[in-house]
Amino acid sequence: MKRRILVKRLTDSGYREVRNDGGHAIFAKEGSRPVQVPNHKEVNENTANAILKAAGLK
Repeated sequence: MKRRILVKRLTDSGYREVRNDGGHAIFAKEGSRPVQVPNHKEVNENTANAILKAAGLK
């Protein structure tokens, strides 16, 4: 999955980028736990699904 698609799904659901330190960006939303998104053009499909599941979007 392309990183920009993953980030778009997170931001559309209310997450916002709070930190971008090196290899990962941290996205947070009020009332939910933060999620990490790797800074790669392509994110492994299993990793993307795990991020979406942790964010409550899957």
